[in-house]
Amino acid sequence: MKPAHFSLNLKALLPFFISNALHVLAALAILIVGFWLSGKASDLLKRVLNRTKHFDEMLKGFFGSIARYFVLTITLLAVLSQFGVQTTSLVAVIGAASLAIGLALQGTLSNLAAGVMLLIFRPFRIGQHVQVGGNDGVVKELSLFWTEIVTADNVQVIVPNGSVWGQPLKNLSTYVAPPATAELRFPAPSANIVAARDKIEAIVKGNAGVSKDPVPAVLLDRAGADNALQIVVTFVPRGETAEVKSNIIKSVYEEMEAV
Repeated sequence: MKPAHFSLNLKALLPFFISNALHVLAALAILIVGFWLSGKASDLLKRVLNRTKHFDEMLKGFFGSIARYFVLTITLLAVLSQFGVQTTSLVAVIGAASLAIGLALQGTLSNLAAGVMLLIFRPFRIGQHVQVGGNDGVVKELSLFWTEIVTADNVQVIVPNGSVWGQPLKNLSTYVAPPATAELRFPAPSANIVAARDKIEAIVKGNAGVSKDPVPAVLLDRAGADNALQIVVTFVPRGETAEVKSNIIKSVYEEMEAV
């Protein structure tokens, strides 16, 4: 090739190189700004969520990642538009692909959505005793896709969050259960019923295994086939119920035999 022809070709290609170089520089600038903005968007959203009380750390990271990838997607589309790519059709393709993936993974996405709802509304927390479906145990872990429950037999149960969110759930740790009460019945004597009742009441209240709050109750009642008069004792045991009841019965009958 003659130098004159080469010089002419170079002059003809020079605008093309300059134009493409400008597009490349613009694309690089968009990429740099886009990566910077994606990090800032993630940090900003996390800071906003940090001001919300009882918002789970996992959800903060999850929403922060969504904000970051949203900005990065816009950045990618802006970069492609610098090279003449029709982003409108590309967005349509991405939308169709997302729909297809969503239909293929609808079960997984359902568990993800349920996990987000559980983490936001918090019907239970780690360490609480729950009943969900046929599973009964203590919550060990709550992730975006499943809930881990440990049964009383120390068996691990993994329940998909879609099943946890989609059915009635009993949280046995939310409200304090009333104290378990025990009951004893003694045949009332034919005479001196009030004195016998007072003695039994003193024995019950003086027993170390009986809680002072609530105060034990000693009342009269009729029961059985013969409708016999009985002295009924109700109390809240501090220790093993059977052992406390045995001690009270022993003390009552020893006192009655001494009379």
